[in-house]
Amino acid sequence: MTGAVLFDLDGTLADTALDLAGAVNRLLVEEHRSPLPIDRLRPHVSGGARALLLAGFGLETSDHRYPEFQRRFLAHYQSALCVDTVLFAGIAELLDDLDARGVRWGIVTNKSQRFTLELAAALGLRERAACLVSGDSSPRAKHDASPLLLACGLTGVPPERSLYVGDDLRDVHAGKAAGMRTVAVSYGYLGDGVPLEQWGADHIVGHPEEIPSLLQE
Repeated sequence: MTGAVLFDLDGTLADTALDLAGAVNRLLVEEHRSPLPIDRLRPHVSGGARALLLAGFGLETSDHRYPEFQRRFLAHYQSALCVDTVLFAGIAELLDDLDARGVRWGIVTNKSQRFTLELAAALGLRERAACLVSGDSSPRAKHDASPLLLACGLTGVPPERSLYVGDDLRDVHAGKAAGMRTVAVSYGYLGDGVPLEQWGADHIVGHPEEIPSLLQE
């Protein structure tokens, strides 16, 4: 029986695309460039600043300009962190269901803690979650297993009784490395790399309402 369900944040629990794309587009305008349509930026949201700056500016992390652009992008994002961000349809009901079943749930994201805590509070999740593990909560972020193992310690539920739900290949890699069952959500951002069906997730779901049926395994 599953004792805990851990979720990625961007693209899994919350649709943050409009606010993150907005930060990119404000930076593009500052650089006298045209803003990009949300559909162009949306697939890259789960990759954070690195993926969004690559999509918006063609900037690799090795580029000498990257640190300055990253700083400005994050400043834009923090100034409008939860304007258009919402929970995905069905997530609120899923979390209520998990609470009613006594199944602990938490968040494991590569987002920096300063953004994770503020966003979780704005969405009404901060006080409810059994754990909030951010990209800088452990020495290594996902793909590494360490953030998920930290979350298991905080929830008190071992990996073999935990489920990790995400919308990115690295979520599946991290979950499997931690010894958890993994769920890939087809409603998420998914990136533009390996197709979802090839990630090796234990389950693929198209809507949060499908997750409770996996808890008995």
